[in-house]
Amino acid sequence: MEEQNELYPIFLKVTELQVLIVGGGKVGLEKLTFLLKSSPNAKVTVVAKDFSEDFIAFVEGKQVVLIQSAYQAKFLKDKQIVIAATNDLEVNLQIHTNCKANNVLVNVADNPPYCDFYMGGIVTKGHVKIAISTNGKSPTTAKRLRQFFEDVIPNDINEMVTNLNHYRKTIKGNFQDKVETLNKITKSLID
Repeated sequence: MEEQNELYPIFLKVTELQVLIVGGGKVGLEKLTFLLKSSPNAKVTVVAKDFSEDFIAFVEGKQVVLIQSAYQAKFLKDKQIVIAATNDLEVNLQIHTNCKANNVLVNVADNPPYCDFYMGGIVTKGHVKIAISTNGKSPTTAKRLRQFFEDVIPNDINEMVTNLNHYRKTIKGNFQDKVETLNKITKSLID
């Protein structure tokens, strides 16, 4: 039997959660950039012994808390999501151990067995957001699929979603009637 992707996709309101990234280098910056691109108002704290110049330049003017320090378990206090992105495998694994002991979701960058979640490819056009996962097997494939969907999803999709939302509120009948009406209207998207 062919292996399947058993990940369950969810969309987190990271403006309501506390995110910790440990690592102030290239990988930490990549994870922070990805997170803020999708959720510019995410509540993020970054802990690192040192921050690269690129990292410092990127966070300028953003609401990101930087703490220059070696990682300590105390930094997990009140955090719900942690990304371990240091260049020290031992530190990353300690972060993983501490997170698991405290029921905190953790992603150890580039180390799938130590990830509760992956940061897949994301396509955003207004209210429409599509997440793409390759089960941690091929970030490059996720990137190419993201580029494909960015090209094929019409730029006016946000207007359509907004209009359908307004129309949905005017439809009479029970839930099933509303679903059938909206299915008829949106069928042209796949034809």
